[in-house]
Amino acid sequence: MGYDISSGIPHRLGAIFDGEGVNFAVFSANATKMELCLYSPDGAHEMARLTLPERTGEIWHGYVAGLPVGTLYGYRAHGAYAPEHGHRFNANKLLLDPYTREWRGRWINDPILLGYDANSSAQDLSFDSRDSGRFVPKSVVSDPQMFEAITDRLGHSWEDTLIYEAHVKGLTQMHPGIAENVRGTYEGLASNAVIDHLQKIGVTAIELLPIHGFMNDGFLLEKKLSNYWGYNTISFFAPEPRYFGLEGIAGFREMVRRFHEADIEVVLDVVYNHTAEGDHRGPTLCFRGLDNASYYRLLSGQPRYYVNDTGTGNTVNVANPYVLRMVMDSLRFWVECMGIDGFRFDLATTLAREDHGFDMHGGFLDALRQDPVLAGVKMIAEPWDIGPGGYRLGQFPPKFGEWNDAYRDTVRRFWKGDAHSAQELGARLLGSAGEFDRGGRRAWSSVNFLAAHDGFTLADITQYAHRHNEANGENNQDGHNTNHSDNCGVEGPSSDPAIRSMRKRRQRNMLATLFLSQGTPMLLAGDEIGNTQNGNNNAYCQDNEISWLEWASADPEMTEFVATLSGLRKSHRVLRQSRFLHAARRAADGLPDVEWVDFKGHPLNWRDPGLSSLCMMVRASAEAPLSAEDDDAIFAIFNRAQTSADVRIPTAPPNYYWSVCMDTSNDALERTPIRTATISVEGPSVVALALLPEQSR
Repeated sequence: MGYDISSGIPHRLGAIFDGEGVNFAVFSANATKMELCLYSPDGAHEMARLTLPERTGEIWHGYVAGLPVGTLYGYRAHGAYAPEHGHRFNANKLLLDPYTREWRGRWINDPILLGYDANSSAQDLSFDSRDSGRFVPKSVVSDPQMFEAITDRLGHSWEDTLIYEAHVKGLTQMHPGIAENVRGTYEGLASNAVIDHLQKIGVTAIELLPIHGFMNDGFLLEKKLSNYWGYNTISFFAPEPRYFGLEGIAGFREMVRRFHEADIEVVLDVVYNHTAEGDHRGPTLCFRGLDNASYYRLLSGQPRYYVNDTGTGNTVNVANPYVLRMVMDSLRFWVECMGIDGFRFDLATTLAREDHGFDMHGGFLDALRQDPVLAGVKMIAEPWDIGPGGYRLGQFPPKFGEWNDAYRDTVRRFWKGDAHSAQELGARLLGSAGEFDRGGRRAWSSVNFLAAHDGFTLADITQYAHRHNEANGENNQDGHNTNHSDNCGVEGPSSDPAIRSMRKRRQRNMLATLFLSQGTPMLLAGDEIGNTQNGNNNAYCQDNEISWLEWASADPEMTEFVATLSGLRKSHRVLRQSRFLHAARRAADGLPDVEWVDFKGHPLNWRDPGLSSLCMMVRASAEAPLSAEDDDAIFAIFNRAQTSADVRIPTAPPNYYWSVCMDTSNDALERTPIRTATISVEGPSVVALALLPEQSR
């Protein structure tokens, strides 16, 4: 079959079907020629190789009349192969279209994917002339009707948000309530069993580990492992096909629709900071072959090598306008065409770097803030990378929430019993104002968490003092070494009732702390059922029972407790305020918006080096206009001691009374008025009292 190719247009990148043919457009500033390769429906045979006839600026483009949707294709980019100058063009390597919305086939781990001869003494300065076409997936001309705009985003306020971090497969693979044929898929994720569970514990947003198209690392495949987490992106527009169910991409869109119907937002963990092509020894799959010097940040004076602020071998060059456009187009695509409600940016510091370093007013962050499509979308930063000055907690623009690892570490240290941790806990309970209260930012900016995918689960924080990552095949040298964990006397599982009770109480105490804190709470999937990874704190390569949630062993009492905590937070606005609390006195009643006292009711002595327990009274912010609902108050007691203590209760104002609304030592609560001046608080535990109007009895 012959194909006629005309000039086409450069305005829309990717392969765009218009009903009569397909316009192809791809960016490359340094290529000398760009070829479009068309493949047979099974992807096995190259049927035609057409030179894109036009170059407008840095966009190569052409139009093929009569080409249908579903056509498989790829690119071959011609140009200099001069790694010492930053160029790695090799037209023998078939390249994925950066804008493809789907691919067919699979990546085959083979040295033929390298642009150089792996056996040459010259290493990556050598050149490999073998055709990689049979070893790579093919880009697909998508049907535009598959990606019609989705307009039903929810837009929950940050103050009302409870995030649930989950893995598509890990959450569903072993769930008995999900049909076996859709376990591990997008469709299984949106099953009634999962949605009912999330609604029970009050989740308002599910944050998914990476689902952009990604690859397994070669070194993992050699060890018969795989990249389970997915932080190895190769396609920023295509959903990862390993999670497809019976309906493919339509199943992804249906998943989003079902979550929205259940009033749950969908947030994606996105990896725009690096790609799966790795360092100078990595394969040529897409960006490297199209224009290495444009897509990646290269070392000044040594462009053979890559800037490695990410720790993964390369760094995407979002300072390049067309690379920045690709990232922005990707974000808009996921919002407009896939219905996504927010993004968590992996290693966000990297994306905010300019030539002079991190800049909160840099090009990428400015582009995000001015984009009208992204205006109502949640943005969450992982505020660090491994580059110089990479730790940037609290330094992102007001639009962003930020993962607060300082919160995580402080809560773990406090309940483990570390000295001087009580003083820092006070700051963390109030949204980490020292880091975030600047430039008009809100208290929700602090995304508070106890555990995340990267590290111990909540159960393992109380079962293991040391990591146990032997299954990763790295001699247990990978993963965090400082976990602020404690095994409560025995490393690993224990049948001792006292140890098991101690561990469960500590988990409950940490969870209660999380839900009593100002900021945005985030739960790691499985923490609400007592899930364990058997001490593996870096399960990035464990696509097996180590990482999959073991629903058969779920702790229903823990689930009920999390539901209680979520309900408590939802019922009391003072626990989810947007303004920071600084003990300022409220104009309406002269009361401070937060008070700290000891168990005797005296002002807390923060200078006490032995401080280990405290009480916190939280009221509506002094900066907010008071309404009838703002008469709400919570008195929270944090008793870290191993023994019970008598705690003096503040005097309730006229026509109000105090009632215990949460006690980590007692599930069988009766919301009755407290008639005494003191209450006995078991240790260690957290107790919360709510101030209620007399008519609510």
